[in-house]
Amino acid sequence: MAIKATVHKATLQVADMDRNYFADHALTVARHPSETDERMMVRLLAFALYAEEYLSFAQAMTNDDEPDLWCKDLTGAIQNWIVVGLPDERLLRKACGRSNTVVLLTYGRSADIWWAENAAKLQRLNNLTVLRLPNETTQTLATWAARNMTLQCNLQARDILLTSDKGMLEIDPMVLMGTFREA
Repeated sequence: MAIKATVHKATLQVADMDRNYFADHALTVARHPSETDERMMVRLLAFALYAEEYLSFAQAMTNDDEPDLWCKDLTGAIQNWIVVGLPDERLLRKACGRSNTVVLLTYGRSADIWWAENAAKLQRLNNLTVLRLPNETTQTLATWAARNMTLQCNLQARDILLTSDKGMLEIDPMVLMGTFREA
């Protein structure tokens, strides 16, 4: 018998001063049995950073042809393709051909090694942005994981402030490639 995904509910309030986007999102996040709390929380952070009306979670954990998050327009064309982790470089190339913009949020101890191995191959992908999240940030986010969460994210310029009942976290991703929050 297969282990089922664990359902997490998150109320996310986003105040993005740069894009004049202010919204509350009631999110249901299915955490795959092989997914860590850290990865799930990075997916939530990615949603907060690129929140918009049609952004939704996809099936990346069970379908290699889908990202973690995507935004499709009313015709079904993919506008934004967002991936977290350390994907295969071929997946990113394919995504760049299918979407207007692609964003990768890397994290973890192996992220620097992954980047060193893949940076040269990815440089020709003009619609790709690669961000590196600090280990301390993602490890703190992992401790915030709960079945029911309330998070607030304030964004202005390069300042990202995420708060919950567990505390406050200033997030400063390193831009490895592309432009931060271009998607």
